[in-house]
Amino acid sequence: MANTYTLIASSTAGSGGATDFTFSSIPNTYTDLVLEFSVRTDYTSTFDGCLLRINGDTGANYTIRNVRGNGSGATSASGSGVTNLFVGSIPGVNATSSTFQNAAIYFPNYAGSSNKSLSIDSVSENNNTTAYALLAAALWSSTSAINTLKLYPEVGTVFVQYSTAYLYGVNNA
Repeated sequence: MANTYTLIASSTAGSGGATDFTFSSIPNTYTDLVLEFSVRTDYTSTFDGCLLRINGDTGANYTIRNVRGNGSGATSASGSGVTNLFVGSIPGVNATSSTFQNAAIYFPNYAGSSNKSLSIDSVSENNNTTAYALLAAALWSSTSAINTLKLYPEVGTVFVQYSTAYLYGVNNA
């Protein structure tokens, strides 16, 4: 069975940056969704966190299980009842210049009537010191169709210029 990807929307941060990347009015005409992004933040440290919120839900309706590596070791963690999803580490002002977090999040059956699962694959480069890789499985405990996705920095105020995000619809043919 072949998968076909259709670009639903894309966004690129301009010279002033972007406080978030929000994709709304997502049509329910696809089988799955894929959110791909490449981001950097204005946070005045080496790394910031990248967070995801679905349908504006700020309740404790997210569960995540992850494995995170930093080049010298790996840790695993889990959390339930969290109010947003950690989807990776974003290079900040003190990271090597022109390095970005690159990630893909897959949402199978995003318009179905059961709770929504998703998978996260993220890497963050910093040529001078630590770099991070994250693999995670998550659950949004809601039977609503996903119609809005918001990606934003945890501490920093903006994604800096040239940060990008792309939302694709996937059809199984």
